[in-house]
Amino acid sequence: MIPFLDLKVVNAQYKKEMLEACEKVIESGWYIQGTECKEFEKEFASYCGTKYAVGVANGLDALILILRAYKEMGIINDGDEVIVPANTYIASILAISENNLVPILVEPDINTYLIDPNKIEEKITSKTKVIMPVHLYGQTCEMDEINKIAEKYNLKVIEDSAQAHGAYYKDKRAGNLGDASGFSFYPGKNLGALGDGGAVTTNDEALADTIKALSNYGSHKKYENLYKGYNSRLDEIQATFLRVKLKYLDDVIEKRKKVAKFYLENIKNDKIILPKVFTDSVWHLFVIRTKKRDKLQKYLLDNGIQTLIHYPIPPHKQEAYKEWNNLSFPITEKIHNEVLSLPISEVINIDEVKKVGEKINEY
Repeated sequence: MIPFLDLKVVNAQYKKEMLEACEKVIESGWYIQGTECKEFEKEFASYCGTKYAVGVANGLDALILILRAYKEMGIINDGDEVIVPANTYIASILAISENNLVPILVEPDINTYLIDPNKIEEKITSKTKVIMPVHLYGQTCEMDEINKIAEKYNLKVIEDSAQAHGAYYKDKRAGNLGDASGFSFYPGKNLGALGDGGAVTTNDEALADTIKALSNYGSHKKYENLYKGYNSRLDEIQATFLRVKLKYLDDVIEKRKKVAKFYLENIKNDKIILPKVFTDSVWHLFVIRTKKRDKLQKYLLDNGIQTLIHYPIPPHKQEAYKEWNNLSFPITEKIHNEVLSLPISEVINIDEVKKVGEKINEY
């Protein structure tokens, strides 16, 4: 069986360095808010090209905390609107709801699966305060157009970069393309921890300071609480693992690009729609489309190839948002009904990649 993603093999590459790093943390006796997290924050900010990074517990919390910080800073208020792509993973939208804000869903571009900048402006009202572009599957959104709209209407831009660690838009990386960005270090990400983890990146010192306090019970100084905060911190063990893996992230991306290049050049089946790349992609996922997706998935599984669906049900059809269940977003629904993610990673071997391509061509 060719697995979709073999995390055991992925992390085996770093095992020696991780064990040494872990031992150092254990022997330090300091497991929360210590040196490893501070050093990772500096290194990750430098990698993204931002002045600040704040380690938090997970990617959802990263987005929640950015929005909450803007509320504490008086920039947004309960009931304000946040524009977000309709075909995103539900976490992007949950972060908005959690802050008593209103998600405004916008259709993606069918070619890129990213929010369509041409459909944003028509959704802007006097209550709109934020645009949240989601760099889905590893490719950045059309940020020049989005930032131009944001500037015109004095809106904040919060990137959801959970799938785009290291991706470039022109000469800047994801995480440095708006006012702030949320990252996830879920184990399956291109930069994945061995558990949950996340970070916020920004060039705004006041925002970074507010998020640091909010993520630590609303406190900068122990027992003195400025805000009704959260407990959302990147622990020392996960931070030290991420420091090890960050050194190799560019190599990981290059290996993924080679796999994607092979698929793009060698999959030739008129039933299959291959991804179209308009900006740099770090290929967190390689997503194809076909009308009879479930049939293709079963065929590949029968031939020893594991695939996944990202994602089978769009947010507006989820029970959690039942008030939206009668809404129609035809492009989003088409994408969710047809997408299938092929195996791609830095550890998949060429024979496996060739087999995937051959079996799809024979389908």
